[in-house]
This record gives sequence, structure tokens and C-alpha cells, in this order.
Amino acid sequence: MTTKYAGSVELFEAAQNVIPGGVNSPVRAFRGVGGSPIFFRSGAGSRVTDVDGNEFIDYVLSWGPLLLGHAHPAVVAAISEQAARGTSFGAPTELETELAELVIALVPSVEQVRFVNSGTEATMSALRLARAATGRELIVKFSGCYHGHADMLLVAAGSGVATLGLPDSPGVPAATAANTLTVEYNDLAGLKQVFAARGEQIAAVIVEPIAANMGFVLPEPGFLQGIRDLTSEYGALFILDEVMTGFRVAPGGAQALWGLDPDITCLGKVIGGGLPVGAYAGKRTVMQHVAPAGPMYQAGTLSGNPLAMAAGLATLRTAFDGGAESLFTQAQSRAAQLADGLRALSEECNIPLQVGQVGTMFGFYFLKQAGTRVTSYAEAKQYVDPARYAKFFWSLCDQGVYLAPSQFEAGFVSAAHSSEDIDITLRAIREALGA
Repeated sequence: MTTKYAGSVELFEAAQNVIPGGVNSPVRAFRGVGGSPIFFRSGAGSRVTDVDGNEFIDYVLSWGPLLLGHAHPAVVAAISEQAARGTSFGAPTELETELAELVIALVPSVEQVRFVNSGTEATMSALRLARAATGRELIVKFSGCYHGHADMLLVAAGSGVATLGLPDSPGVPAATAANTLTVEYNDLAGLKQVFAARGEQIAAVIVEPIAANMGFVLPEPGFLQGIRDLTSEYGALFILDEVMTGFRVAPGGAQALWGLDPDITCLGKVIGGGLPVGAYAGKRTVMQHVAPAGPMYQAGTLSGNPLAMAAGLATLRTAFDGGAESLFTQAQSRAAQLADGLRALSEECNIPLQVGQVGTMFGFYFLKQAGTRVTSYAEAKQYVDPARYAKFFWSLCDQGVYLAPSQFEAGFVSAAHSSEDIDITLRAIREALGA
């Protein structure tokens, strides 16, 4: 790293003395791209500024929540006004009901919502609920799909584990891991075999509708509906983890876009407008198992806290107001502009890239050779060139464009990104590709 990032290097050295690895979430350590992580000081709209005064067009956006961009006036005002009235009560507020009603109105399958504090809490609670509702113990997940860091989900978990090259995490009891069955993403035939062998024991199948924690891998035609059909046939529950795709690929998430009908949906990120939040939601008959309505216990001191509820309401109302002319539609258009530009540069520079984009999310791989295509975690490990991505990442940073510090993460576009931002980004990408 050059002296351009001297302040970040100094802060990282200090952080490592008091924080494990110097960061509070592993991928932030930049192990996937080398060098020291960049420390940020402020953000406004589509831009972030680091401690050295360098400005970047931001496509990480706090890993997805900032659909409106950084420090959007409506969100800042909502948080400020609520903070002046109180930050937490440990008691019900009207805001919780308002946000739940808005989520139910937007997401087709959802009839009731329980708010928690993170995506990990949402998925962990959803799986406990599935076990309670079915009386079964086994769950099925897909290799490379990341659903948070709960014990039973840190099996072939992708994301930070893939970036760091770690095996399944130490500290997870063997007995817990034994209750988690894994299948390759997009392998419907493999899933059918698992159900044929153990279907009567399976409580639920959990899946990311877009595998956005091993890069950006789209479902093959019929894959997600096939999961719905199998779970229905065997009396298991279908859990759709829309923590990342919820309100990002469409106003109603991937399930609205592709006509899916999950039993339980996990949400997060956008529904908190940048504040810590999560939710699990679903059919009333399933959600009625949750305490105090039912016997399945789950609680949280700060669950549904008014700051996150206010930020979430402001974000969703602002993003989707206006229908076809909404800020969401604007962000979606910019994401398509970026993806189309990436594909064109791949051809122009004769560098094989696999580019994907749905709604306001996108992702791309540097492929080791042309003609290959990633549809699963196993193929990502085989076909992708992370070393090339690392050089590309730092070249973009030096030109004022900030992508995820790992090729195994999705990217995001906000309503604050302008067409000019995308043009600047594509020029920087052309330079980084050596054109």
C-alpha cells in the first residue's frame, strides 16, 4: 500500500492490539485482496471518504443496507427525530407495527413478522421455528450459501470463510454439525437424493435465492421452485434467506420476482436502513409457534428498537414511493448500466468475466479461462481467479472506486449513484483491466 492510505495502516496497527485481527467482521481484514483495510470516516450519497481524505464511489454500501445511499436526508431525519424521543425502551412501540405492516404489504408470502437484531439471529431463529413446527431435527443448506454464524449454519458457509480459506469453523460441536446436511447450490438432483434418503427427518431447507456469498450465482431454471415442491411433498418447510435480496432485487424480494411461496422468509439489511436489524417472517400458521403466541422461545432486548424501525420505514417508503418512477427503479437502471458495461469491457479487453445482475445487486468473477461458467461453490473454487481480482481491486481503489474486498461477495448500487458515477467506474475498470 502507498502512503495514500497511511492513516488506515496506522489505525489498523492500533486496532489489532485491542480487537481480534483488528476488525469486527472477518472479511473487513482484506485477507482476500492483501494489504491493510481502509478505514472510513464519512459517507454521503454514492461516496465514502476514508481517514486519509480519499474519496471513493462505493459499491459495498455497508454490504447492502444502504439502498438510498449514505446519509440520505429522510433516513437521517427519521433517526435523529426518534433519537431525541428515546433510543430504546425494551417495550412495544407503534413503529414496530408500522414496519411489519409495510413488510407484509411488500413481500407476498409474509403474514406475520418477528424483528431481531441481525441476519444471523433471523436465520438461527427461523431454523429453530422450523424444528418446532415440524418436530424434526435435520436441516438442509447449500454449499457456499452463507446464512450467518450460528453453529448449525457454519457448514460449507462461503463468504468470509471462502475469502479466508478457512475450514468449517472450530467451536462448532460435531453433534450440531451432524444435523446439517449440505448439497451443492443448483443441484436439484442431489437434493432429491437427500430427501429420498432422509426426507421424513428434514425440518427445513434454507437457501439464498441468489447465492451472493460465494460471488453472485443465479439459480438455474426450476431450482428454487423444485425446493418448494420437494419440501411440500415431504412436509418440510421452505426457508428463503432474503437478508440480502429482500427489497434489493425487487420491492417484494426474489420471491415476488420469481413467484416463490416460502414458508419462512429471513430479512435484514435494507429493513433497518443501515442500523442493526433482522427479521424472520412467514405464514401465520407457522409464526404462531413463536412465543408468546406459541411455545418456541426467542427474545431480544433490542429487538425492534425504535431507531432501526424508524430508519427502515424511512428507507422503504422513500425507495418505493412513485411506482415505476421510484428511486428503486433508478438504482436498478444504474446497476444494469454497470453490468452491461462490465460485459462490454470483458469482450473489448478479451478478459473472461462472468457478470450477473438482478435489481440493484450485481457481481462478477474473473475466470481462469473462457468458456467456463460458475453455477455452484465447487465451480467457483475451481474456475475463479482471486489473485487477479486482488490486483484489480487495488487499482480501482487508487482510482477512487470501492468494491468488496473479496471476489466472493456481491456488489450493490444505490439510488444515489448517478449515470456519471457509472461512467467514471467503467473508465476506471477499463484502466484496471489494462485496456
